[in-house]
Amino acid sequence: MGAQQVRERFTELYGAAPEGVWAAPGRVNLIGEHTDYNDGFVMPFALPHQVTAAVSRRTDGVLRLHSADVEGAVVELALDGLAPGTDDGWTAYPAGVVWALREAGHPVTGADVHLASTVPTGAGLSSSAALEVVVALALDDLFGLDLPRWKLARLCQRAENVYVGAPTGIMDQTASACCEEGHALFLDTRDLSQRQIPFDLAAEGLRLLVVDTRVKHAHSGGEYGKRRAGCEKGAALLGVDALRDVAYDGLDAALEQLGSGEDAAEVRRLVRHIVTENRRVERVVELLTSGDVRAIGPVLTEGHASLRDDFRISCPELDLAVDTALAVGALGARMTGGGFGGSAIALAEASAVDTLTKAVEEAFAAAGHTAPRVFEAVPSPGARRLR
Repeated sequence: MGAQQVRERFTELYGAAPEGVWAAPGRVNLIGEHTDYNDGFVMPFALPHQVTAAVSRRTDGVLRLHSADVEGAVVELALDGLAPGTDDGWTAYPAGVVWALREAGHPVTGADVHLASTVPTGAGLSSSAALEVVVALALDDLFGLDLPRWKLARLCQRAENVYVGAPTGIMDQTASACCEEGHALFLDTRDLSQRQIPFDLAAEGLRLLVVDTRVKHAHSGGEYGKRRAGCEKGAALLGVDALRDVAYDGLDAALEQLGSGEDAAEVRRLVRHIVTENRRVERVVELLTSGDVRAIGPVLTEGHASLRDDFRISCPELDLAVDTALAVGALGARMTGGGFGGSAIALAEASAVDTLTKAVEEAFAAAGHTAPRVFEAVPSPGARRLR
């Protein structure tokens, strides 16, 4: 749904034109999975798929929310009644942003909001972060808060962690807020320093395909939280603030320090993934900076093996997508996102796109899986005001 349609629907719902229309994108994470809540490195880029929001201010302490993608009437909430744990529906995401802004002392006095999204939900493409960021950016503009993008991302993360109850890291919100067209974002999640790394695949005759397996995942589910708790346990046992502090060259010694019992084995796997994944992000940055784009393929594939075998968050559909893509000539492939479903990515020559797409679709059909959605991921702009 385009900006004009969102604007017109807002006017129908609320009886007056909105003060503005904003957009925030979903994201694909090129490399660096589950490293963000371990103070590590990530490398996402923004998708052309986005959440669009038409918004106007209110001064009466009321928040009214409507989504083109969810059946139902306008939801009306009192700002003074917003509190963590009071909402388990889609409205928790925008309401959580308002709560986080107000809790941080920012004078948000109410709003009318209409939303429409083209980001596939449950596909590991950060639809929830895009929803949070577009609301945060709109309110920042309308109420003259003048917050830097990294701070908006932090507040959105707090909304998701505390208000929604999903223990996600900072990557998704920062990607949606800060990515630039034609670039991947190299983000240090400890100090939030950023580098925009040129990532123009078309100029190299390459494409990056996303395979949405249609297997739904939910970050607020227990498995994601278990992995995070396991990483925190590993850091505590190793006497470091976060697994980011375990040097790649010192990994073997760290794993030895964790012991070899059954409980220790799980923590060892988690630690090994995080430490090696941070190094994979650094390798991809080095390769892209030197112009050797095709060489990142094997690094992506290594990342999938680590997520599958050490972090254990893949699933048969993701493995099938990756294995099939590699079998028909992809330069590299891996699952992307939080895991337990969602999407895989495959780096391929432009000439191989049709063959790869057909092979994946046929493999899913032969296995009796729901047909996947395959589309090209083009590095796109981050959150912005449209009109």
